This record gives sequence, structure tokens and C-alpha cells, in this order.
Amino acid sequence: MQINPIINYHPDSRPDSYRESGRDNYQLSKMARLLNSFFTQDAVTVAEKLLSKTLVRVWDDGTVSRYRITQTEAYMGADDLGCHASKGRTPRTEVMYAEGGSVYVYLIYGMYWMLNFVTGAKNEPQAVLICGIDAIVGSGRVGRVLKIDKSFYAENLLSSPRIWIEDAPDVKEFETTTRVGIDYAGDEWKNKPWRFTTKK
Repeated sequence: MQINPIINYHPDSRPDSYRESGRDNYQLSKMARLLNSFFTQDAVTVAEKLLSKTLVRVWDDGTVSRYRITQTEAYMGADDLGCHASKGRTPRTEVMYAEGGSVYVYLIYGMYWMLNFVTGAKNEPQAVLICGIDAIVGSGRVGRVLKIDKSFYAENLLSSPRIWIEDAPDVKEFETTTRVGIDYAGDEWKNKPWRFTTKK
């Protein structure tokens, strides 16, 4: 069985020759999907291990794009003042309290949808923010390229027909830095080295 290679054509610029069947590809790729057991690990572990994994996006016309994950950030629950869960359980954060393996999205600046994957055990609200795929850097840009919107909220990565993660070898070399845009979290939490980036 052959899995198609990673290809990062933007949905509006793919050549006519790149026309995979979404249904056939869904069946082909299902065996390679990461299982919920991967996502029930803690957010720091998942953020590291997601590097170089393959993010699959099936478009409305049935074609498929694949992207290599290159940058992530971990958010470690209610004690982490950089994490949304630190503000309490709300309608927006409800999905974070589910068992790992669901999609968590939220809107910033009224225009950028952030793509996150819920991790950890039930009632341990953690998530990993996807900050880079292939040459696309920045969580806002990632959301735009993947055409993420509110409809992805709480989608199950194991059963979704339009977005999932496929396995790939773990990277051996990567960089860790502090997370971006969370100065409000205070020195302890903003200085956690929980931003993971593949080395070029």
C-alpha cells in the first residue's frame, strides 16, 4: 500500500493533475492516522512528537493536500496561565475538557482561526497550537491556508473526513523556545520552553 507524498499545494493553486479522490484517500489513509492514544499524552509530549507528522486536509471539492508540521506550542492546563483553561471552564474551552483527540479552534483579531489539538486525559484541559506547516509560519497563516473556521470546533481527528494527522518518523533535532504572545501569563509561564520547531 502506497501513501501519497506530502504536497503543499494551496487549494486555489493546485495543478489539474493533482486531483486525488477524497473518499478513496480517506480509506487509504485511515490506517496511518494517529490514534486517540497519541493525543491522550500530555501537551508538551504531543507538541514535540507532532513535529514532522503529516497534517491532511480534504477540501470541499474532494481533493487532498498534505503538510508537514514544523512548529507547535504546548498549553498545559488550568495551572498554565498562558492556557485558555486557566480562565475557567467556559463554552469556548469546553472541548478542552474532553479526552485528547479533538480539534479546538478560536478566533483572534476577528479574522484568524487558530488550529489546536486537544491533548491529555478527560477533564485535564490541555492543547497544542499548530504554528507552522511546511514553509507556512504563523498560527494565523496556518488557519487561513487550511481554511479553518468555527465548524471545525470539537471535530474528532480519528473520524473526521476532512482533517486528520498521519504518522511519520519522529524528528531527532528540533529547537525549543518560549511561546509567543503570552506576556500576560507572567514570568514563570511565558518563559516555559514549550514552542517546538523543526531544524532547517
